Amino acid sequence: MRSSVLSLSSARDGLSARPPVDRAVAPALPTRLRPADLLRLTDEGAEDVLAGRYDHLLPAGGVWPVEERWAARLLSDDEVDVWLISWTPGKSTELHDHAGSLGALTVLSGALSEFRWNGTELRRRTLTAGDQASFPIGWVHDVMRAPAAAESAGPLDPTLSVHAYSPPLTAMSYYEVTGHGTLRRTRTVLTDQPEGDM
Repeated sequence: MRSSVLSLSSARDGLSARPPVDRAVAPALPTRLRPADLLRLTDEGAEDVLAGRYDHLLPAGGVWPVEERWAARLLSDDEVDVWLISWTPGKSTELHDHAGSLGALTVLSGALSEFRWNGTELRRRTLTAGDQASFPIGWVHDVMRAPAAAESAGPLDPTLSVHAYSPPLTAMSYYEVTGHGTLRRTRTVLTDQPEGDM
């Protein structure tokens, strides 16, 4: 049975559909939302950004930052945070996880490179405009603007993605790959910012 979840559209209208959570299952889950729910929310967020519903949150004059990543929170409640993120050339998030939060993203424009730890090595994939990805708990990855997108785009052609985290982010752990082909946690930070320090 698919649960009905808060959508960006209903949040704008002040409506919230919150079905009861099965009490037998609820204590074992960090969130009642599933990866498919988060993918739907990021897709809706991308559509809303393209439709101009969040123009008031965008950088003044349509000039996107070129030195540091930029983010704006599109939705926040007790269950989920939804963010719009602008990516800059050469800046990665570092290898990290999202602590006890599930995550998902939709690429709105440009392209992202993701380097994911698969248990033995880092695997790279490129996500282009329209692509989506979800991140279960324990997913360790590094994300950056894809080099090809950085070469072909200017300051008015940003690489944008919409991200959702449930429950909302409270911490992230950072990692390094050891010489023995394993991961070692280097630090854990408390944060409510998406994909690391902004």
